[in-house]
Amino acid sequence: MRIRTRFLALIAAAALGLAGCSSSEEASDQLDPNADLTKQSLVISNWAGYYPEDLATKFQDAVGPSVTITNHATNEEIMAKLTAGSDSGVDVAFVSGQFAQALAEQDLIYEFDKSLIPNLSNLAPAANNLAYDPGNTFSVPYAWGTTGICYRSDLMEGNEPTSWMDILKPDAEYKGKVTALATERWLMLPAQKALGYSVNTQDEAEMDEVKELLLEAKDSLLAYDDTTFYSRLVSGEAVMTVAWDGWCNYGIAENPDIKFVVPSEGSDLWVDTMVILKSSKNKEAAHAFINYILDPTNHAWVAENILYKVPNQAAMDAVLPGLVETFPNMGITADELLEYEELVDLADAASLYTRLATEITSG
Repeated sequence: MRIRTRFLALIAAAALGLAGCSSSEEASDQLDPNADLTKQSLVISNWAGYYPEDLATKFQDAVGPSVTITNHATNEEIMAKLTAGSDSGVDVAFVSGQFAQALAEQDLIYEFDKSLIPNLSNLAPAANNLAYDPGNTFSVPYAWGTTGICYRSDLMEGNEPTSWMDILKPDAEYKGKVTALATERWLMLPAQKALGYSVNTQDEAEMDEVKELLLEAKDSLLAYDDTTFYSRLVSGEAVMTVAWDGWCNYGIAENPDIKFVVPSEGSDLWVDTMVILKSSKNKEAAHAFINYILDPTNHAWVAENILYKVPNQAAMDAVLPGLVETFPNMGITADELLEYEELVDLADAASLYTRLATEITSG
């Protein structure tokens, strides 16, 4: 539809003798590699706690542009802001890969001038051909990982989980001591994988089976919990939780008896990314910001402090020896992550997931 609309617009412009204006407008969007970055400013939207508190100051001191960082709590929150009008006021947004894909499909984000991001060379080769954006044309991966079972090994000795069915149909002694994630894609994931279906399935019959399995599993749950599940493990209130690998590490940091496992049926590869909004008036500075993050020293902060893996090979090489002994899942390699199924945008099927999630979690 976008191609057809642009084609008709160009014909109309030519008929009016205004084709030169279209060319001029396109030229005005070309980036200046010699732009004075001290005259530009940036508004960055990121998740709270997902970046150093002094990031804005350090970037300004090192590169020049002033920076304001705002926080969003969820992908859905920032997507609502970015899609509400022609100019959200945001220059660079942090969103998960499937949401970056959705923004690109709406023509809201800018295709990079990679000559302005030389630190892209620090990315692991596996991070350069992700399903939602092959070649990283409009998004740059910031952190990545997978989803599995976070559990108390000392409370499950001899019966440690190996399958998603251990979560969905736990032994009687563990009923009421299991938590699941409520966010739609990850609510569905254990049942999808247990049933042998794709985490990106849009088949309604398959999703009806997923729903039935999750409704049955609901009787064994302590809670749906996306944020405090590791605290429940630390206290012993829970013995097993569905968890993102990095968040499980927060529990491991408090109790080394907490372990993480990817079930035998496999899991997902999730990626959080950085994108530049097409409406940004400060695109040179936005490119410079992404390049700054990709410096190995700067990107290593994410792995060391958030305990999520980063797709920056140089950064991981620098910090991994000091982390992997305490947090074994930090040692999952880029190639191993690529063995899991990459999350992509569901397009029109997103409403199916939303409806089913409401039906599963309500009541």
